[in-house]
Amino acid sequence: MQKKQDNRDSLFDVDRISEDFVFNERVAQVFDDMLDRSIPFYREVIHSIARILGAALKDNSRIVDLGCATGATLLQLSTLLEEKQFHFTGIDNSPAMLDKARLKSELFSKQDSLHFLQGDIMEVEQPDTSAFILNYTLQFIRPLNREPFLKKLYSNLVPGGICILSEKIISHHPGLNRSFIDMYHNFKKERGYSELEIAKKREALENVLIPCSLEENRSMLQSAGFVEVEPFFQWFNFVSFLAVKPLS
Repeated sequence: MQKKQDNRDSLFDVDRISEDFVFNERVAQVFDDMLDRSIPFYREVIHSIARILGAALKDNSRIVDLGCATGATLLQLSTLLEEKQFHFTGIDNSPAMLDKARLKSELFSKQDSLHFLQGDIMEVEQPDTSAFILNYTLQFIRPLNREPFLKKLYSNLVPGGICILSEKIISHHPGLNRSFIDMYHNFKKERGYSELEIAKKREALENVLIPCSLEENRSMLQSAGFVEVEPFFQWFNFVSFLAVKPLS
């Protein structure tokens, strides 16, 4: 019972001095619970990604998750797509996150299909990749650096390769934006977060997570070279895109 409690996200349930959000050991310890309780339809999005990868990619294709954190996404995908024998690589700059990712891959006997690398995703060089996954990662990169970063990913993809981008978004319609934020706060309260936790986490993320609109994210992907760009999931201020690199 104590272990379960230790892994529950309670980082902001005390009245402590505010600080910017950092992916450190404290966050790594509770990150999986944070995902489940903070990202609407998180598991459904992963299942949708599995369907896309299974339909779009050939057996033995290479899939790279950028900002892989504790490896939860790759672990689920490797299980859902076991028959495809895909090669999964996760890259993250947080040693604490990668320690948990490697431990989970060992616990589930996935060492042969899951590989984790520590590094700055902005400097990624992964040629001949069939799919890049950016789940709630781009929003932590400075806005001016996002389009050059996506162009770099595009150049690393094989022809016909895909980029899957999931993001928290904003609306440029103030009334709708406020309404969507309120709905999201209610979503988190329904999952056990207090008003204090919600307010303090939002404050901690204010200078770290900078969302763009749906249209701005689509435009960045298109400017990077992706011709086919479509959302495959949206829940108010959360969206997931599929972007496809042309065959020629």
